[in-house]
Amino acid sequence: MGLFDLFKGGQKTSDKSKTGKASPAAKWAERAGDKRAQNYDRQEALQALAAMGTSEAAAALLKRFTFVIDPSITDQEEKDLAFEGILKAQGEAIEPVRAFAAKAESLAWPMRILKELLPEDDYVAELLLWLGKWDTEYAKFADPKLQLLTALEDHNDPRIAAAVGRFLEDVNEPARFHAAATLLAQNDEAMCRPLLEMLLDEESVRVRHKVAEGLAARDWVVPEDLREPVRKVLPYGFRIDGAGKVKKRD
Repeated sequence: MGLFDLFKGGQKTSDKSKTGKASPAAKWAERAGDKRAQNYDRQEALQALAAMGTSEAAAALLKRFTFVIDPSITDQEEKDLAFEGILKAQGEAIEPVRAFAAKAESLAWPMRILKELLPEDDYVAELLLWLGKWDTEYAKFADPKLQLLTALEDHNDPRIAAAVGRFLEDVNEPARFHAAATLLAQNDEAMCRPLLEMLLDEESVRVRHKVAEGLAARDWVVPEDLREPVRKVLPYGFRIDGAGKVKKRD
């Protein structure tokens, strides 16, 4: 699967108002998103857009996250300026961010922006919606999927397990690793069985160690029907004790 495609047919950002006239943001949009522009000209455009607080300005500012310039300190300053300008648009920035995320090669900035704009429950729902556009098959460029799985590790929500569980069987090893980490982070013993079933067939040493270490850190009981098979595949340094719990060897 390629980069996911969200909200087809939804609201579109336009450079023209209902009167047919160009929006104030249109004057600055091209320079703000032009890597080859003089730094002074691009920064002037970014400052003008950041002061507007509109959806059109937010859409233009988002383009600044598509390239890197030297020196790195200037690059960061410009991106911080764009970030603050997008936040100024508040709720009007959400649709432009969604549209940008649908085609972005990195979701770091879109996720950071929405984390500021949305309550946690809505933010998690947004991440899960984006993740739902991905499957578990081979993808030449899977960075956005990995970023989503990694971000979900920081949240405890009953909706996460159902959405993330299928990635335990992803063909991409990093996706399986972060899916396991996210399920462990839910601190729900119901995650024990799917993680152990994953362990039985997992070939990656890193993933197997992550699962074993996570289970050892929790007081979860291995189901009786899985204890013997799991004993055979536990990484070196781990065991199942008499109470049926995964432990690190002394």
